[in-house]
Amino acid sequence: MTPAEVAGWLKVSEVTVKNKYRAWGLRPQKVGRLLRFRERDVLDYLDRRYG
Repeated sequence: MTPAEVAGWLKVSEVTVKNKYRAWGLRPQKVGRLLRFRERDVLDYLDRRYG
């Protein structure tokens, strides 16, 4: 997933995702200079955070 897609899921801006993904514990996959996130990692974060 792109940072924009993650931002849509979390209802935050794309800039917030890029600045906070480490604090949230989301592990990015680097594709060149681009950040990508696994859907299962985002779902795990949501489950941990909001149960």
